[in-house]
Amino acid sequence: MRVLMVYCHPVEGSFNAAVRDRALAVLRSAGHEVELVDLYREGFDPVLSTAEREAYLADTAWVVARVQRHVDLLMRTEGLVFVYPTWWYGPPAMLKGWLERTWLPDVAFTVPKKKGERAGPGLRHIRWLCCITTSGSPWWWLQLIRDPGRMLFVRGVRALMARRCKVTWLQLFSMNNVDEGDLKRFLERVGRTLGAVR
Repeated sequence: MRVLMVYCHPVEGSFNAAVRDRALAVLRSAGHEVELVDLYREGFDPVLSTAEREAYLADTAWVVARVQRHVDLLMRTEGLVFVYPTWWYGPPAMLKGWLERTWLPDVAFTVPKKKGERAGPGLRHIRWLCCITTSGSPWWWLQLIRDPGRMLFVRGVRALMARRCKVTWLQLFSMNNVDEGDLKRFLERVGRTLGAVR
């Protein structure tokens, strides 16, 4: 499978970097073709500019051209893996900005034709979505507030992909209070889960 991994964390020595490395190694050893996009390392600009917003529907091709490499990667992938920390109940601003700037009309979705319709899926070639994240909050608290970060990806983002797109969600909770054993077990879980992907 052609896989695009989008990694978002500003600290190279973070646990998220270890998760990224484990995920990359396991997927590649299983025979998948994996392309890595490291948003912080490449200095991706997450800000949707005034000019881009004004051209969003009027001149979408111009907006797409400004992030063409990312759009091209997205359009040729069959599996999409996100590795990121959960901050303030969602992805870092850098990753949210990547979604806003690259998941564009006629790329990720089709614009509704009339009031009351939802956007149509534009990424039907993506048949596997995987999110691997860490969060300071415990599991029970995220359940209580309906886990907005998870809903963004497994409901909103997923809706733009293939009808039978499979979803893998891996999350390490209470990150601020874990020990070495917790970290090791989570990395092992990442390896087992991704090693089974076909």
